[in-house]
Amino acid sequence: MRTITKESTGSYTIDMIREEARHLVEKGIVSRHQPIYILCQYIPAREWVKVECELEQWDYLLRDQIGDLIARESWDSD
Repeated sequence: MRTITKESTGSYTIDMIREEARHLVEKGIVSRHQPIYILCQYIPAREWVKVECELEQWDYLLRDQIGDLIARESWDSD
């Protein structure tokens, strides 16, 4: 199973977290309706604090739905 990997700077960006969450939803591994804290299953435990801090900086709560995190979707006009 894939896990989120950090940049060479040693930090996790919100874009990295969103991309991994989107990937897990597309693969059917997690649901858009599950809380964000479910992602901790796919991140090494020693790194979760860094991910949690990044989420907090962007005003996400761990109880928020994954769909809220990946809500930025582009739509083609009809």
